[in-house]
Amino acid sequence: MAIAFDRDRGMAMLSLMVRSRLFEQKVEALFSSHEMHGTTHLAIGQEAVHAGVSPALDPDDWIVTTHRCHGHTLAKGSSVEAMLAEFFGLSNGLAKGLGGSMHLLDLEHHNAGSSAVVGSGVALATGMALQLKRMDSPNLVVAFFGDGASNRGVVHESMNMASIWGLPVLFLCEHNLYGMSSCADEMVSVDSIAKRGVAYGIESRSVDGNDIEVVYAAVQDAAAYMHKEGKPYLLETKTYRFSGHSKNDQRVYRTREEERVWSRKDPIKILRDRMVSRGHLTEEQFKRLEFQEQTVLDEIAEHLIKQRHELTLDEAYSYMYADGGSR
Repeated sequence: MAIAFDRDRGMAMLSLMVRSRLFEQKVEALFSSHEMHGTTHLAIGQEAVHAGVSPALDPDDWIVTTHRCHGHTLAKGSSVEAMLAEFFGLSNGLAKGLGGSMHLLDLEHHNAGSSAVVGSGVALATGMALQLKRMDSPNLVVAFFGDGASNRGVVHESMNMASIWGLPVLFLCEHNLYGMSSCADEMVSVDSIAKRGVAYGIESRSVDGNDIEVVYAAVQDAAAYMHKEGKPYLLETKTYRFSGHSKNDQRVYRTREEERVWSRKDPIKILRDRMVSRGHLTEEQFKRLEFQEQTVLDEIAEHLIKQRHELTLDEAYSYMYADGGSR
């Protein structure tokens, strides 16, 4: 069941979703203009999941993300500047410029990091949950994964282990309908990934991942259950990525009509329209919010471009090895 945000909560959540959307659009533009190098995986259209999960948790709860990790990282509290610096390969980036777009971590904000290996973060989160239980910690770990990763053996092994040992891990599936270019209808044996949790004795639920009020409430409910019962939980959020799998994906495997249908379910538009109808926001205020977020983002990007320098091999080794770089 959804909750209705008050004005302050609604503005905070709307701002976070807008920041995530504009951040990824900026990153896409910087890669296209060759200001950034490597590759990137965007989650434009999935902002209600990113922004709806971490704010519903205790600040000391942990997350382990996926290669599509920008929104998760922003929502957990990381700075835009530190994230962009990482993408530019700068030493003031979240991983000293060594990780890039797919490998973001921020231990200060209880983000244990992401991996390009599909599904691998789920095992890491499960191990972290085991240690939290051993420490009698009141906190939990969120293991983000997608519908594609739901077919990986390590995900099933982790759910089985978490169920047997009663580990505080929230398995959070972002079901965006596609694993790379493969439609989930052709690759996943069930119509709802939440059904897979039942087989492992895990309380499971599937919700609308484009409605941030629904996501927020569902995460709060899951966390309350986990604290009371001492068991894991599987939450499936059904959403849609407007962008391709990665920066060179032309999306030939799906129709433009399908994309138009989902564009009418834009999570930012859903919350914006609700707040307008509740008298919490005007169209002019929303435009001002977008302008302010874009201005800050542009200024940070321009500043980083001017100070950018190539990371030397010696610098990289000095960050990687405890002895300061001897090799």
